[in-house]
Amino acid sequence: MESKAAAHTSFENQEGLKTEKETGNTLLKDFLVLIKVGIVNSNVITAFTGIWLGLYFTDQHFFANLDIVLLGVIGIALIIGGSGCLNNYIDRDIDHFMERTKKRPTVTGKVNPLKVLYMGLSMVIIGSLMLLVASPAAALLGLFGVFAYVVMYTMWTKRRIVSNTVVGSISGAMPPLIGWAVVDPALHPVAWGLFLLMFVWQPPHFYALAMKRTEEYRAAGIPMLPVVKGFHSTKVHILIWVALLLPIPFLLAPVGMSIVVLITLLNIGWLLLSFKGFSFKKKFTKEEDLKWANKMFIYSLNYMTISFVSMVIVSLINLF
Repeated sequence: MESKAAAHTSFENQEGLKTEKETGNTLLKDFLVLIKVGIVNSNVITAFTGIWLGLYFTDQHFFANLDIVLLGVIGIALIIGGSGCLNNYIDRDIDHFMERTKKRPTVTGKVNPLKVLYMGLSMVIIGSLMLLVASPAAALLGLFGVFAYVVMYTMWTKRRIVSNTVVGSISGAMPPLIGWAVVDPALHPVAWGLFLLMFVWQPPHFYALAMKRTEEYRAAGIPMLPVVKGFHSTKVHILIWVALLLPIPFLLAPVGMSIVVLITLLNIGWLLLSFKGFSFKKKFTKEEDLKWANKMFIYSLNYMTISFVSMVIVSLINLF
């Protein structure tokens, strides 16, 4: 009898630990969704590139400035994650219309919206203070990035004008600029080259995504370009924005000619893929347009990662 009771107790304890573990995993998943961890990760890559190149062009050593680097990276990650929380809080009334957002904790009711608001504000404040310790210029740029994303994009233009994506591109282009300001408030011209690269990269990236999610945006009442102007007009805009990327690599020439060549090749590849969205012989079906948009979206992700990681690698090689 005692052994059975002990076994039963052990089983209950195991079930309790399992439930506790599952709850912890769920809380972590909800947190990652609320901060938009994918956006945080991609922006930290561009921000770190800004920090790295800032050190490189001012002849500062990475490990000698490790404390500043950590303050910068964590501070930037916090303000981006906090902005994501604020976006979730503001958009909770329309997120249920979209497949990719309808399971967010702010939509399902798993978390109290006010807690998300407070968490977002807390993350922005703490992140801004960390940036302030590293560099007042970085803190100011960081706060402007938050304002551009939360106010200019989410609260003002997202639901009102078809150019909302272009406005949103301002905030998305800020991380490398903020990162550079962490170690060099003077902002070398290359820093502005990084900003322009990110700014021009975003419209074709997000227009391709919007094409894939057109009906969801339409249901939510968000005037994205493909909803208002249709697929053909969206493809024309994508082509124009990709073409505008062509001169930008030359602004990054101080990093190395290999970077100019690499990003130029990426630009040409993206431009050729953009042209494949058009045909003088036939009209594309919706399925063909969506297939093309998916290829454009995937290419844009690889473009951004390859470009920024390569700049770190090339500058590192140049040190030896």
